[in-house]
Amino acid sequence: MPVRTEGGQRRYNLAALRPGYAHLTTLPRETLAYAPVSSCNQRADLERQKQVLELYCASPGWTFDVIADLGSRMNYHKHGLTRLLDEILNGAVWRLVLTLKDRLLRFGAELMFAVHQAKEVDVVIINQGDDTTFEKDLASDVLETITVSFARLYGKRSCKNQKLLDGAHRAVQEAQC
Repeated sequence: MPVRTEGGQRRYNLAALRPGYAHLTTLPRETLAYAPVSSCNQRADLERQKQVLELYCASPGWTFDVIADLGSRMNYHKHGLTRLLDEILNGAVWRLVLTLKDRLLRFGAELMFAVHQAKEVDVVIINQGDDTTFEKDLASDVLETITVSFARLYGKRSCKNQKLLDGAHRAVQEAQC
């Protein structure tokens, strides 16, 4: 039941409407630093990013956690990104620190930033960098899209070939018995 104010507005008890809400609002909010890289070949870059984020967060004395992630910025199922989203949606994040604005996602970063704004998460970007031209951004997006598409295609072929090899091995073993 809502409670009416003197001005006639209705006030609802969120804890009564959403029983889990009271628990979520009592969680301590923390600073998360997100360090993603696209491939295993970029492990050195990942370590460098983590160091930069750790130094940046430690200098003002923030309590923080660094989430390192490996995978394409077009992959929405990365473990680190999933953890980051879960913690933001649960209201556990006060501040998100990134080395560059484009580190979050290749496509849909604006949606992610809107979620951060709605959840009152302060996004800190360490290196603002130079604005790139539309043409450079577009070329980079197209190149990454093609790269990921071919990687998936070759991965499926590899899986299919592995199944064929496994079937051949089983047939040989059965013939020998």
